[in-house]
Amino acid sequence: MSSTQAKTKTESIPNGGKQKGRFAPLDPQRRMTSITRRLHWYGIRRKIARFIGTDLLFLILLPVLWCAEKEYSAMKNIILQNERVIYSYQPTAGHEFDLIYRVTAPNGKVLLNVSCLVPFLVILSIVSVMLLFQLLDILFSYFREDRAIRKILGPINEIALKADELSRISFTEDKYQVIEDALEHIQPGQSDGAVPLSFGDSDLSGVEAAMNNLLLRMRDTLRQQSRFVNDASHELRTPIAVIQGYANMLDRWGKTDEKILEESISAIKNEAEHMNYLVEQLLFLARGDSGKMVLKKEPVQTDLFMREIYEESLMIDEQHLYRLVTGGQCAEVTIDPGLMKQAVRILIDNAAKYTPTGEEILLSYGLDEKNLPYLQVQDTGSGIEESELPHIFERFYRADEARESAGTGLGLSIAKWIVDKHNGHFEVLSRKGLGTRIRIVLT
Repeated sequence: MSSTQAKTKTESIPNGGKQKGRFAPLDPQRRMTSITRRLHWYGIRRKIARFIGTDLLFLILLPVLWCAEKEYSAMKNIILQNERVIYSYQPTAGHEFDLIYRVTAPNGKVLLNVSCLVPFLVILSIVSVMLLFQLLDILFSYFREDRAIRKILGPINEIALKADELSRISFTEDKYQVIEDALEHIQPGQSDGAVPLSFGDSDLSGVEAAMNNLLLRMRDTLRQQSRFVNDASHELRTPIAVIQGYANMLDRWGKTDEKILEESISAIKNEAEHMNYLVEQLLFLARGDSGKMVLKKEPVQTDLFMREIYEESLMIDEQHLYRLVTGGQCAEVTIDPGLMKQAVRILIDNAAKYTPTGEEILLSYGLDEKNLPYLQVQDTGSGIEESELPHIFERFYRADEARESAGTGLGLSIAKWIVDKHNGHFEVLSRKGLGTRIRIVLT
């Protein structure tokens, strides 16, 4: 037979034998069952060996201890009678259905003569009952152990299924060409709802989904970075322009005019401080996003924590009335005190910024309806429009009214980052003209 004929014959074999020169994949479920059975029988064999070893030990040890106890009692009586004898002992068979344990002295005196048959039968019965319970334990635990083994092997079986699925994909040169062509025709300006890649091949559906998820996350990250850079440059442009304007004015005629000199120096200092504060906030967020910020958590009592912030607020801000509501339930929380204090202070600064002078700002703590501890700041300020509430934690977001006051638009973003790192969340309630209540709920 020629090689051409042989090849043709091999390829004509049904899928039950070879599949175009390649072995058909084995059923992963059958493989898992086989592995489970092997592990299970291995465990049963070890358990049976352990039980038999224990039973044999009892079967040997108990008769020896029984004979030793009888011999000890007999020798104790001899010692009490002040008899000095040198004895030897040996088990001696009695009649056909008995076993005599006899100890004799050299002078022929019988020191111990007891029947061992009944005690041996009792011991044998005890060991037999033990063996029966052990076999019942193996029988009743069979299905429980089988389920446990299958549960342990479950993740491994899933990996085997995925590997088997990948191994059955035929990655020919044409499929690599499909992937390459799709990558070459990616449009960077596609809309948010558009799928970046579409191979049109069912064999490549898993690869297509994985690459699309990766590309969408990359696009999302790039969009956020672009917006962050644009907003940061916009926020920095204003103080730089002010400083440059006053510097030019000083250069032209402010050197001789004391009033202009004083005004320019004050404005430059204010803008420099504002820019320094903005840069510090940007660096904080950058360190947080890069994972370089390490939290130093420790247990803290919420009442002592909020009282400390309350006393600091009284010293820092004399323009508003601060009140600490002490009726809430105290709880112990594990937090980074420095960072969490920074988050609460951001809420207090915002409350003071939008609350008229002389009005009250409430600080409180307690447990919510789900028994979770919270820290709360409530003001009687201007409030927030309902349409703006979903955006208040976005970076550089400031409502139209907020843009009139000094601020960077990063404070609440920093507070949210801190609370997120503590696995907490915010609850915001605000009414226009009545005020705002922001609650930090911790887990």
